[in-house]
Amino acid sequence: MNSFANFFRKPIFSDKRFLLSIWIVLGVIGSLKGSKIHNNYLIFKGVFNHTIQQINLYTAYPSEYHDSNHYGPFFSLIIAPFTFLPDQIGVLLWNLSMGLCLFVAFYYLPIQWRKMYLFFYIVLIQLYTCIMNSQTNGLIAALIIGSFLFIRKEKDFWAACFIMLGVFIKLYGIVGLSFFFFSKHKGKFIAYLFFWAAIFFVLPMFISSPEFIIQSYYDWYASLSNKSVENMTNFSQDMSAIGLVRRTFDIMDASALYVIIPGIILFGLQYIKTEKYSQLTYQLGILASTLLFMVLFSTGSESETYIIALTGVSIWFFIQEEPHEKWVVFLLLFTIFWTWATTSHLFPKNIRVDIFKRYSLKALPCLVVWLILVYQLITSRGIIKLSNPDEL
Repeated sequence: MNSFANFFRKPIFSDKRFLLSIWIVLGVIGSLKGSKIHNNYLIFKGVFNHTIQQINLYTAYPSEYHDSNHYGPFFSLIIAPFTFLPDQIGVLLWNLSMGLCLFVAFYYLPIQWRKMYLFFYIVLIQLYTCIMNSQTNGLIAALIIGSFLFIRKEKDFWAACFIMLGVFIKLYGIVGLSFFFFSKHKGKFIAYLFFWAAIFFVLPMFISSPEFIIQSYYDWYASLSNKSVENMTNFSQDMSAIGLVRRTFDIMDASALYVIIPGIILFGLQYIKTEKYSQLTYQLGILASTLLFMVLFSTGSESETYIIALTGVSIWFFIQEEPHEKWVVFLLLFTIFWTWATTSHLFPKNIRVDIFKRYSLKALPCLVVWLILVYQLITSRGIIKLSNPDEL
């Protein structure tokens, strides 16, 4: 293990230009590897085109793409610049943009570069998976991290912007409110949230109509409600703590609330240490917990979503006391391996589908990490005590 770690300590691996080049090359290879434009990108384009045409954003369009859209009307403006390009160029630039958003978010985390550069390697395989499927998970993770960073810098105006962006794109951004208690301007922060909510609600009306956008929000709610039900029996979805419990104990009809409510209670208990609110390691712990929570307690979690969870696992690892205990290193490496292996071709298809997917086992190590992190944040055990309050 030491020789493995020493190999990645060579200067080339921590060089910022080298890392950026890897990020770009992955984006290019992932985009070009598929001879056909990925279905997700076609769905994204459809959000813009259907908003312009003012036709239902959430119905099926089998002549255009498979599946259906689950993004909000505001997403039409996010994807808009790419829709005017040829598909091969559009999907390439889209994938590069998603990857670079996460790269920038990682880069500005308040963690010393001698540790930080390892983040990029930990999530590399999951990044490639997201690019291959033209997913937005890199953007969602970047928005959550960005809201955290702006609150720490007392730039609540932009923190609120990032949170509302995430909400109006795919609801996930709402978890950025977990950083509310770190804000030193809570009244202004709340006002900014309403300001940006109004802006993002109105903006799509300029390319369609107020009536269509308002109706689209009703349609969006219905679409998400139906998808939550469908996820229960779709083994490619609900790769979460909810799916793990339901499928392992064969209680498929059980309400997700039986898992979500205990999760929310545990998440809330992390805030009992009010004296820790200003400490960087505590704040980073809440960030890690938030990233893990949103994946573990969402029925919409799928394989590609785990780039968000692995980001949380990475932050958890780097706030652990040093030198790292063997079990901490083992759990990190096992989680990275398991997250990749359970949906890779390392195992035969019948094992991947009939065991790993069927029982949502991909969620297991991330759930273990999250429970350990919650315990550590509540008890203040095992987490680094910093002399420098501004950088880990």
